Amino acid sequence: MPRGVRVAGAWSWRLLAIAGVIAVLIFLVVQLRLIVIPLLIAVLIGALLVPFSAFLHRHHWPRWIAIVTALLTLIIVIGGLFYLAIWEVTRESSSLSAQSITAYKDLRAWLTTGPLGLTPAQIDGYLKQLGSAFQQQSQFFISGALSVGTTVGHVLTGVLLTLFSLIFILIDGKGIWNWIVHIFPHKARAAVDGAGHAGWATLTSFVKVQVLVATIDAIGIGLGALILGLPLVIPITVLVFLGSFIPIVGAVLTGTLAVFIALIFKGWVFALIMLLIILGVQQLEGHVLQPFIMGTAVKVHPLAVVLVVAAGSLLAGIPGALFAVPFAAVLNVMVRYVSSGVWRTAPPSDPSIDEPIPVLWETVPRPARRPR
Repeated sequence: MPRGVRVAGAWSWRLLAIAGVIAVLIFLVVQLRLIVIPLLIAVLIGALLVPFSAFLHRHHWPRWIAIVTALLTLIIVIGGLFYLAIWEVTRESSSLSAQSITAYKDLRAWLTTGPLGLTPAQIDGYLKQLGSAFQQQSQFFISGALSVGTTVGHVLTGVLLTLFSLIFILIDGKGIWNWIVHIFPHKARAAVDGAGHAGWATLTSFVKVQVLVATIDAIGIGLGALILGLPLVIPITVLVFLGSFIPIVGAVLTGTLAVFIALIFKGWVFALIMLLIILGVQQLEGHVLQPFIMGTAVKVHPLAVVLVVAAGSLLAGIPGALFAVPFAAVLNVMVRYVSSGVWRTAPPSDPSIDEPIPVLWETVPRPARRPR
C-alpha cells in the first residue's frame, strides 16, 4: 500500500475519532442545556466580578463583604437598567400604540394610492408572507439547539442556577479549579493549570472589553436617538447595550428598534438618519474597537469573530452567538499555551506533600502527608 494512503488513513481515523468525541460532547451539552447555559453565564459574569472582588479584598475589605458588594453591584446595575427601560415603555405605551396604528394606516394608503398601486388583497398577502418569514427567522435564533427554555419555570430555574453558581465561583473558585486540575493525570497537571491561567486571563479581558464596546455602542446609538428627538431613548439604549454582547451583529439587530420607532414617530427621513447612525457606530466598532481593542484582548481575528458568531448562531441560536467568541478565544489561547511547551519547565507539585498547588486565583495550602 502506498505510503501516502497509509498516512491519509492514519490521519482520517484519528480525525474521525476526534469528531466523534466532539459530537458526543455537543450532544451532552444539548441534553443538559438547562444546566450548561446558566453555568456558562455564571462563568462569564464571574470573569467580571472576581477581579472586582479581589480588588476590594486587596484593599483590606473583608472577603465576604467584598463578595457581597460585587454581587449587589451587579444586581443594582442590571435591575436599575431594566427598571428605567420598563418605566419609560410603560409611560409611552399609549402614544406608541396610537402612533403605530396611524403609521400603519398611512403606509397602507401610500401603497394603494402611491406609485406601486397595490390592492388591499395584495398588501394583506405580502404582510402574511412577511410575518411567516419573520416567524421562521425568529424561530431560527430563539429556538436554537441550546434554547434556554420556553417556560417560566425554565427561565426561573436558569436564573437561580446562574446566581447559585456565581456565588460559589466568587466564594470558592480556587477550590473548584484545584479540583478540576487534580482530575487529570499528574504529568498533565502543569499543562492544564497553565492553560487554565491563560484561558481565564483571556476570558477576563474579553468580558471587560466587551462591556466597554457595548457601552460605546449603546451611548452612540442612544445619543443619536436623543438628538433626533425619538421617544423610548432609555429602552433603546438598554437593548443595544445588552445586544452588543453578541459581537458584530448584536448592536445592528437591536438598533433596528430605533429605526422602527423613528419611522413611526418621525417618518422615513428620520428613520434613514437613524439607520445611518447605527451603521456609523457599527463601522466604528468593526474598524476600530474590534480590530484594536478586542483583537488585542482576545487575540482573535475580526473575520474569525464573524465566522464563529455565525456558526454559533446556526448551531445554538442566541446562546451560541453569545458564547461563540469567548469560547473560541479561550480555546485558542489554551491550545497555544499547551502546544508551546512552556508548562514543562514548571511541573505541578505533588498533592501528597506539604506544598502549595498552583490554582487559578490564589494558592491553596495542602495538608501535610500522613505518616506511613
